[in-house]
Order: sequence, then structure tokens, then C-alpha cells
Amino acid sequence: MRRPRRSKLLDEVCAITGWSRDNARRQLKAALKPRRVGTRKSKPRALKYSEQAITVLQRVWAFAGGISGKYLAATMELQLMLLEVHGELVPGTGGYSDRVCDELLAMSPATIDRYLAPARAKDPLRGITTTTPGPLLRNSITVRKAGDEIEQVPGFFEGDTVAHCGPVLKGEFARTLDMTDMHTGWTYTRSIRNNAHLHLRDALDRFIADTPFEVTGVDFDNGSEFINYNVIGWAAELDIYFTRSRPYKKNDQATVESKNNQIVRRYGFYWRYDTAPQLKLLNELWPLVNDRHNFLTPTKKPIGWDTDGKGRRRRVYDTLATPFDRVLRSGVLTSEKAAELTAYRDSLNPAHIAREIDRIQQRLTWLAADKTRKLEATEYAKQPDATAGVKPARPRTKQAG
Repeated sequence: MRRPRRSKLLDEVCAITGWSRDNARRQLKAALKPRRVGTRKSKPRALKYSEQAITVLQRVWAFAGGISGKYLAATMELQLMLLEVHGELVPGTGGYSDRVCDELLAMSPATIDRYLAPARAKDPLRGITTTTPGPLLRNSITVRKAGDEIEQVPGFFEGDTVAHCGPVLKGEFARTLDMTDMHTGWTYTRSIRNNAHLHLRDALDRFIADTPFEVTGVDFDNGSEFINYNVIGWAAELDIYFTRSRPYKKNDQATVESKNNQIVRRYGFYWRYDTAPQLKLLNELWPLVNDRHNFLTPTKKPIGWDTDGKGRRRRVYDTLATPFDRVLRSGVLTSEKAAELTAYRDSLNPAHIAREIDRIQQRLTWLAADKTRKLEATEYAKQPDATAGVKPARPRTKQAG
């Protein structure tokens, strides 16, 4: 092929593909080469990080509660510092070293997720909603909707209860009160014997006493355990602003609904808990879970809206930070309280928290799993037969002639 024709051909290829002339020339030459026939396997790419770093990563991930790579990368430095302080990671022991520490700190969230993918598992059990309308006083309570302006200071909490009923709603069973601060993500959980006003009032009083900053408002759903004179009177006594969500609009309480799954269901499972020993174990579990979430697990909060390159609307989030860091930045704590909580955070041992959570979870499973599965099998057997009363199809016979 003559040069002017080759030049014209390159011009056309560049105009169609947007390639440079050098790249177009390389691509055309490669296309002319005969391809090898066979099943030749490409050589796998060498690992960027050492096997020791991957092994230690799995340990740190387990101690951190199995959080995603995005959140683990944001808190990796804190996790490693606390694990070293408490002797869980010792340089020169168990494959851990200064070089491994540097590798872990350099890992991107996507890389962490890729290395941890085989270790993730799913829980097949699901729960039952137990929210029943509480018409008493409902019309006199301020309604708070999804999309309302987010509070700019800590103190306004969304609240809900989670039923530990297993597959059936019969009888008495434990429930867990879940309270989540809208501004910081600070979470408080406590289990109660049932939804009686006496037990719920005790849990709410403990919530006020254990929260390190002032509670200024609460938002509940329309359940009768919240919409009654006792709870409204409790809020009035403490001068706490009281609101409710709209009926059948779970997105009005999106923050606490996500925590119901992320904290209560993830750590407390879907078993049925209806005995005093099980209730005691649940209330031993939640302080450990709250410490892990509030002091050691970063979260992100929406701060507004923006548009992407194609003009589509998208959510904008702030930088990852733990709920405790958000409380510190808000300035609502006194210097003495901030120093006290910082010292408490630095005293936490992620490995000890993980082992204690695992011990309690195994005990809860041993006490409740068999009973829950038997109830599930019994309820499944009671379901009506969908084919009952349906006449079988008559076989067709060939017509003679």
C-alpha cells in the first residue's frame, strides 16, 4: 500500500475512534498478526500486598465487626493503634510488623473489600413488624416527615422498638429500644421484657442518663407503646420536644430504621427471646455494640444535594467520622466530659469487644435457635395448601377417525 493511501487510512481511523496516529498504527499492526489457537492462560498478576498483610487484615476486620472496606479504611489507624496498645497486634508476632502496618494503612477501600469478599456471609432469617397504631393523642403530636431539615446540633433522636418474637407474635417476648441521634449517629440500645409502660419508661430514663450530651427532642413512629400519656408525660417532664412520623411512611424514620438492621438485627439476630436469661444476655450485649459503633466505627451523613456530570441529582455526604468524633466537633461537651470520653475511647480493646460479642451471641443462639426453628416449622405447617380444592386436569383422549 502506497504511503498517501496509508496516511489517508490512518486519518479515517483516527476520526472514527478518536485514537492518536501512533495508537492507530499499533492497533492496525496488531490486528494483522495471526492469532494463536489454544487455551493459553495469562500469567496472574502479582499481589500488591503481602500474604501477611492480608492475614492481619482479616483479623482487624473481624475485630472491627465486619464493616465494609470504606469504613474500615477510614478507621484503620485507630484500630491498629488500639490493638497494639492492648497487645493484640505485636510487631514480630503473628505475621505483624511495621511493614505490614504500612501496607494496611495504604490499602484502598476497594482493595480491602476485594481481599475480604470470601469472608462475608448473609443471615437468611427475617423478622416481623409489630408496630400497631396508637390513635390516642396522635392528632395532637407534631408530624415529622422525610425531607425535613436535618438538625445541625446533637440531641434530637429517632426512636423505635424491635421485636424479638421470632416467626410468631404469640405470647410475651423481649423488645429492644433503639435510639439514634440524627446529627451524629450516636446510638443507644436497651432490651426490655415487653412493651409495658413501666419497662419502656425505665429504658427511656436509662437512655437519658447514659447519653453524654443533652437530649433535646425525640421522634417516634405511631406505635401505641410511644403514643400514650405516659411517654408524652415523660417528655414533658424533661422538656423534650416530641414528634411522630406519618403512618406507613418508614422513610420518615430512615435513620433509626437503618440502625434497627445494622445494630439490633445484625448483632441480636432474628431468634425468639422470651426468657429472663436471654433478656439479661441482650443487655450485656448492647453496651459492647454501642461502644464499637459510637467510638470505633465511622459513618457518613448527608449534607446536601448536587448534580453529576450528566445533570442527574445525587446526594452529597460529609467525610467519614465516628459518632464520637462528630460529638467532639459539635462543641456540646464540656472540656472535662470530652477528656473523660476520649480517655474511655483510648482504653477500648477492639479484640476484647469482638470476643465478648461473639461469646454472648453464641450463648443466645444456643438458648434460642432450636426453639425458634421449631416455631418456624410449626407455623409453616399451618399454612393452607394452595392446591386444595383444585380439580386435576383430565387427560385428553384421542378422537377416533
